[in-house]
Amino acid sequence: MKIEHARIVEHRDVSGGYRVLILDAGGIARTVRPGQFVHLRVPGLDAALRRPFSVYRADGDRLALLYKTVGRGTGVLARAGVGGVVDVLGPLGNGFPAPDDAATPVLVAGGYGVAPLSLLAARTLRKGIVFIGGRTADDILCAGDFEALGWEVRVATEDGSAGVRGLVTDLLDTWLAGPGAGMQPEFFACGPDGMLQAVGARAVRRGCRAWLSLDKHMGCGVGACLACVQRIRDAAGNVAWKRVCKDGPVFEAREIVW
Repeated sequence: MKIEHARIVEHRDVSGGYRVLILDAGGIARTVRPGQFVHLRVPGLDAALRRPFSVYRADGDRLALLYKTVGRGTGVLARAGVGGVVDVLGPLGNGFPAPDDAATPVLVAGGYGVAPLSLLAARTLRKGIVFIGGRTADDILCAGDFEALGWEVRVATEDGSAGVRGLVTDLLDTWLAGPGAGMQPEFFACGPDGMLQAVGARAVRRGCRAWLSLDKHMGCGVGACLACVQRIRDAAGNVAWKRVCKDGPVFEAREIVW
């Protein structure tokens, strides 16, 4: 874990309020693992707490974050210009494990939940299938990134403006009942809690693993403040509160007590 005063080298719009922030942060970029996150102090924001962001890309000394402008913090961040300096703490948390060579990697993303999954896909030799869901076409991110890496991509939007109309889990069900019926999938998912619960339930029913990246409001980001706890069940069946920032954010579906 490092604190870096990272220079902004690129900051651009993607679509629908989504933006990509690219930082010169070599100490973090060279050590981060898929599914880990950074805690960023937003420049110009009069607030004590940092903001957590999943790592979208890490190439050489460059660290890329994908986010959506949804509140005061990200609204201020969106105005940060190239050449500015951002205080970044990371990499933090426990990310995704390496996919099992005996299974088919199946990635399921909702909205900017594609960010950590994109880094996972870039570092996974065995190619699989990616399901991306969102409310509208503007919420479908990184599909081209995955395709360029050799992954099959399937898309669902609630309004039907891109891909199949419906929830991403509906699209997943169609695949599980068809081409995926004879496969042994291993799921990796990031997105809203409802989507994560649904993916986890499907994995449990099939007797396979699902690694779910939880999204919780965080205070310190390093496990000290206990603001982001989640009930987790251990192998013996005992339930205890675990810190999403420190013990997660990735947990296996059968561990999570919703």
